[in-house]
Amino acid sequence: SAMPFQLAASSHAGAMLSPGSEGEAAPAIISELGRAGLQLWRGAYTGVISNGSLVVAASRDLPDLQRFEKLTQGWRKVHSDDIAALEPDLADRFSAALYFPDEAHVITPDALTALLSDVYAAGVEVAWGQRLSTDQINGLIVDCRGLGARDDLPALRGVRGERVLVRARDVALSRPVRLLHPRHPLYVVPWAGGRYLIGATMIESEDSGPVTVRSALELLGAAYALHPAFAEAEILEIAAGVRPAFPDNVPRIIVKENGRRLFVNGAYRHGFLLAPVLAQAVTDFVRDGASHPLIEHQ
Repeated sequence: SAMPFQLAASSHAGAMLSPGSEGEAAPAIISELGRAGLQLWRGAYTGVISNGSLVVAASRDLPDLQRFEKLTQGWRKVHSDDIAALEPDLADRFSAALYFPDEAHVITPDALTALLSDVYAAGVEVAWGQRLSTDQINGLIVDCRGLGARDDLPALRGVRGERVLVRARDVALSRPVRLLHPRHPLYVVPWAGGRYLIGATMIESEDSGPVTVRSALELLGAAYALHPAFAEAEILEIAAGVRPAFPDNVPRIIVKENGRRLFVNGAYRHGFLLAPVLAQAVTDFVRDGASHPLIEHQ
């Protein structure tokens, strides 16, 4: 039988709750709704780690940092002394950075486990790894199958995300750090027990196959550029997942069959950030037909 979330893109997520820095590559609505998503997470899950996030670039890539600064909000510009105070391990490694004090992150497997136990506590029956034929159901169907819903949502495409989980006993970071680079931007998210999730933001590919040697070298090389002690880290896992996205990379709740079926899909790289907002919108719609910017009737 299938393990919980084993085949879900969610289990590959970096799970940064970073509405401010997402503005770099996302439409304004994502940052706007993301701020609401972050508040909902804080209200629903005690495991949210609210240490902010840090965006750094090597001195030759400072134009990338300036560009990031122009496209995002909620940052404080910090220099060597502040960087050393925030992340002592990065002292003297970067001359300038952007600090987003209001951002947060969760440890992906812990958050998924907690959400699942809330679902069980609410009395929901969960059947893993089973195919459902919809004619067995009389009531409302909320369809969250991701790329599996392609037969009904032909506009969906897959966006691959790759990541490496390492244990680095000689690295101490207390918040997600994004390292900007013209070709190989990456992020590093601290998990408990000396573990770090190192991820690349996106690759336009639907291939869910294993990570290539080239990708692994780029990811690990960029982590090494962030902090040389990553060279001694143990690799715990290297994996790729494919996330569902609509052409504009904005998620939707698509209402079909006169409201009997709701498709919630297309979260792209904003799944953790926007999941509570989507859930709230579905709840309000089902309860009293409330409209929402992400709801679309077909």
